[in-house]
Amino acid sequence: MCWVSLDVFKVNPAHVPYATVGPDEPHVASTAWPDAILEKQGLFLDPEVERAELEGFLSSQLPSHPKLYRGQLKNGLRYLILPNKIPANRFEAHMEVHVGSIDEEDDEQGIAHMIEHVAFLGSKKREKLLGTGARSNAYTDFHHTVFHIHSPISTKDSDGDLLPFVLDALNEIAFHPKFLASRVEKERRAILSELQMMNTIEYRVDCQLLQHLHSENKLSKRFPIGLEEQIKKWDADKIRKFHERWYFPANATLYIVGDISNISKTVYQIEAVFGQAGEENETAVAPTPSAFGAMASFLVPKLPVGLAGSLSNERSSLSRDQSKNIKKERHAVRPPVKHQWSIPGSDEDAKPPEIFQHELLQNFSINMFCKIPVNKARTYGDLRNVLMKRIFLSALHFRINTRYKVEFPVYAGELISSSMYIFTLIMPEISTSCAAHNIWTAMEVGIVFPLDSFPSLLKYFIIKFLPSCYELAFKSSNPPFTSIELDHSDSGREGCTVTTLTVSAEPKNWKSAIKVAVQEVRRLKEFGVTKGELTRYMDALLKDSEQLAAMIDNVPSVDNLDFIMESDALGHIIMDQRQGHESLVAVAETVTLEEVNSTGAKVLEFMSDFGKPTAPLPAAIVACVPKKVHVDEIGETEFKISPGEITAAIKAGLEEPIQAEPEVCFIGNFTCLPH
Repeated sequence: MCWVSLDVFKVNPAHVPYATVGPDEPHVASTAWPDAILEKQGLFLDPEVERAELEGFLSSQLPSHPKLYRGQLKNGLRYLILPNKIPANRFEAHMEVHVGSIDEEDDEQGIAHMIEHVAFLGSKKREKLLGTGARSNAYTDFHHTVFHIHSPISTKDSDGDLLPFVLDALNEIAFHPKFLASRVEKERRAILSELQMMNTIEYRVDCQLLQHLHSENKLSKRFPIGLEEQIKKWDADKIRKFHERWYFPANATLYIVGDISNISKTVYQIEAVFGQAGEENETAVAPTPSAFGAMASFLVPKLPVGLAGSLSNERSSLSRDQSKNIKKERHAVRPPVKHQWSIPGSDEDAKPPEIFQHELLQNFSINMFCKIPVNKARTYGDLRNVLMKRIFLSALHFRINTRYKVEFPVYAGELISSSMYIFTLIMPEISTSCAAHNIWTAMEVGIVFPLDSFPSLLKYFIIKFLPSCYELAFKSSNPPFTSIELDHSDSGREGCTVTTLTVSAEPKNWKSAIKVAVQEVRRLKEFGVTKGELTRYMDALLKDSEQLAAMIDNVPSVDNLDFIMESDALGHIIMDQRQGHESLVAVAETVTLEEVNSTGAKVLEFMSDFGKPTAPLPAAIVACVPKKVHVDEIGETEFKISPGEITAAIKAGLEEPIQAEPEVCFIGNFTCLPH
């Protein structure tokens, strides 16, 4: 789907918008947002339109991508084909089997990963592709195992195209592997070595976070790498039985994205290779190699992870008769993963903060999680909600960087010069006077003047504006935190939407860092974004949308494929570039300041209202801290922290008095805060 990312505050933040416009479109959306648009309630394209018509529009379904082809074979194998011309003369073929570590029993922890190794590396047909310029790999996650091949369409040495041979290799890997004892032993050693290599402090921290975030379900106990003591015991028969239970066509999806020009021919090749897979007494029809014609001319953009889904209106080759012939059905629930949602008014008691302490950790970090069901983006109203949340949450990152942190050193002389430049724009007559010039010059070198020495308007400027400049520079020069990040995103691999407030700091400053973070979250929740912030971020979203649209012909097939696979897990509708752009513009014109603040506030309640009976309970609060720290004049000492102290620091920060964010003006490269 052409979309707006909700991954808003990370070290390397994702691109903001993914609403795009095709290269042949003669116009782009206006990025000017007059006050009238921001202030009106229920504004749609025509101010006369009644509220009922607006609601009807918002409840209508988003359009689906017209170039994306889906089908299903008689044996239940689903397939998806998308022509994409970058890179030229190459394609991606990914076989996703819908089984992962979450499907393992207590004595099978890591067996899906073991099958991935044995099936993939034991395939002779895959090995034959190595000389063609093809690349291949595989991976296992909670809910799926994926075997993928990146291949040329054809080579100089081949008589026809390579797609049938790639499909044949994937068929062998996924559905007909040979579980030879020698291969099992070889991969057992490789996995045990891999397990040791993964045993880093970063991996341990990630495991701790997932264990506490999903403590109520199997996600906390089924990491794909598995358990060493079990990996050492399985024989080929044990592994084969797990494969028979899960690896069959009706429980898999094939994705083909690349420089493909003939959809019908591709469908025929899929049917020829996989049509008889899963049939016990029949063999697959041998594929007929042939060459493709012209290059494909279609493209779907690379989009943010977690915001795309199933295609309700796409063309499909599945008929009613075919659906009746499926011998094995896809495992719809494998087994159920039940989440405990962070919803208001829960009868559950709040979990105390968890503490992970390790000698390899040097700094303090804390993650505060909220977990809710995924809101499938299928209607214009869904898209509108995503846009409003993105605008709202964008404000926090900018505010923290502006209020507390400086990206470059600020010196007094530079600050005075900047202030003088702004004053020159505001009051040119006064600022250019000889007296003012002498005063500014003297201040730059540190000479102090009595306030009465300044002209009246200049005195007003100094009293009202200059303190804010100094506050901006010197209050923020030494913040108590290293970073404060807010992320709100869908997770297909975990089946939920997670909001995470992450605070990092030096161990000695951890309490102050938490207080600052929750105080700024509460300020944003209570007072919302300003009209200026709404204007600024909406403008930025649409401008970025236009810029990304210009890259429509430069998106690699693998990026498109990764996005579409995520869409299957989340259930969002996928649109092409023009549809996405037009949809974003349409919903943007309905957005109001009041609704942005109301929608965004709900995202932050789990932390801004922490401790209140009506607040959503955090899914988990996890602090990762060192065991020992260095203290001046004392040396190395034990770092002590308790769950009660963490809770107290959060509550103390929320009890601090707060004021509404002032409107921020921008003049050139300078940021001005009214005092």
